[in-house]
Amino acid sequence: MRFMILVKGNKTSESGALPDEKLLKEMTRYNEELVKAGVLLAMEGLHPTAKGARVKFSGKERTVVDGPFTESKELIAGFWIFKVKSREEAIEWVKRCPNPFEGESEIEIRQIFEAPDFGDALTPELQRAEERMRAQIETYGGRG
Repeated sequence: MRFMILVKGNKTSESGALPDEKLLKEMTRYNEELVKAGVLLAMEGLHPTAKGARVKFSGKERTVVDGPFTESKELIAGFWIFKVKSREEAIEWVKRCPNPFEGESEIEIRQIFEAPDFGDALTPELQRAEERMRAQIETYGGRG
């Protein structure tokens, strides 16, 4: 099972403030534990929404809205992707994480869909196409 672990944004992350050396050391130790346990598939921190954009869809219309975005409780400051045996294992790993911000923080855990979750809608042809794309991403980083 794969899970996306979402570090919820707040005023600190939206200000562009970077973590101090102490937090970076704690996060490095935590990330090394995840790697050694074979749990970590990916991880990244995100720039504030002031540097971002949203594309809104309405039928065939597309509207681009530049950041910053004000609903800080809905924003994401970073993420990990874990491969674990269960939701409970993902929760246990997240509970070991250093607090990403001074004061209160929130980390959300969301399971990632796997091919069998789509049932018959994911035809063998579509499944082969997905497998080809995943292989290309692994080989070329999606380019080539």
